[in-house]
Amino acid sequence: MRPLIVFGNPGDKRTGGIQQARQRLGQPPALIVPYAGLLEGRTLEELLAAQQRELPWAAAGTAPPLLRLDSPGGSFETEQALIALGSSEAGDVDDGLHPFGARPDPRPLGLAAAGRLKPQPGVLHHPSQWFRGYCRMLARLQREAADMFPQALWINDPAEIAAMTDKRRAQQILAGSGVPIPRPLEGGHGPADYASLREAMSMQRMHRIFIKLACGSAASGVIAYQINPTTGAEIAITTVGVEDYITRPPLYYNSGKLRRYTDTASISGIIDWLCRHGAYAEQWIPKTGPDGRSFDVRQLVVNGEACHAVARVSRTPITNLHLRSKRMSLAEAGLGEETRSRIRRTAEAALAAFPLSAIAGIDVLVSKNSQQPYVADVNPFGDLLYEVDYRGYGTYEWEMKVLAGPLKDGSP
Repeated sequence: MRPLIVFGNPGDKRTGGIQQARQRLGQPPALIVPYAGLLEGRTLEELLAAQQRELPWAAAGTAPPLLRLDSPGGSFETEQALIALGSSEAGDVDDGLHPFGARPDPRPLGLAAAGRLKPQPGVLHHPSQWFRGYCRMLARLQREAADMFPQALWINDPAEIAAMTDKRRAQQILAGSGVPIPRPLEGGHGPADYASLREAMSMQRMHRIFIKLACGSAASGVIAYQINPTTGAEIAITTVGVEDYITRPPLYYNSGKLRRYTDTASISGIIDWLCRHGAYAEQWIPKTGPDGRSFDVRQLVVNGEACHAVARVSRTPITNLHLRSKRMSLAEAGLGEETRSRIRRTAEAALAAFPLSAIAGIDVLVSKNSQQPYVADVNPFGDLLYEVDYRGYGTYEWEMKVLAGPLKDGSP
């Protein structure tokens, strides 16, 4: 069995869940490398040596380790450090993994300004600079790991994680692989601003769309937006809240609940801000579920096999579970076996479009009329699912069990 190194935040629900799963399966604990240490400038070699124990892969005959990248979310210190790493003042950095690294970030923060950021619940401090810093950290980890462990195997390749995290690039890859996705606005290049978005909607006769922050998660920066083609009246439903100031730019934050805007000034301000940081817009797929409610499916795929799945059912168009959507099995959501099978096959095809990655949570929409599944998102960290089993295993137990065998590239 290969040893497992996890890059994450020690003690959070994800790394804790992995360790608990390995203990229940009788596997040795994973070695947790904290993002905080990496972002303080310590090398991977230094952080591993700091564990102060014999490294199991140092023994003769031991297989090279598996390397797992977990979510960097949930820590303001990590967010702040990634924003700083994304600064133009960060020094010797590598933007090679950023899918759109040549595009400048709006109103970039210098190192000193990033250091002055304060933890404010839900505030989206600087999404595009955060993502640039994240891609730089991934590139550094990829390089250092290759130097230390030339035969190590990434569970999810860092370059593919960067591509999955950027919705613009992820949907390009899916479409190029023949995976059904909602029809993108403007070919998926991302709108430049509110005015160009409205123009593109009119040209494509697409009056109901979803607008998404390219690197957002947990419904941050998502807008369900519609225009009345006759009157021009508009409605935006989103988690984005706004605090306006007289002498400085507005502050945008994830309010943790859905808000409804109908005035052009508020809507255009939010959309312009999203577009500056990178946005993706796509057709709004009607997806009526039980009692007329909306739903989508989070389908986990591990090593090529669709496994755990949950339907997220809501009376609103945005279905994330933390917004008080209801969790259901796919059967409870009214999906027949044939449709469930199509969802599984579609999700497996989505992960197959990223051939160097073994785990992702695939968000699948099912069209109300045709029952056609469409992939809306590929989440490399989409396995934090509660109260759902597959063959008697929770998500982390199943992953650790599968990873103990050969992975999809045939490596032992």
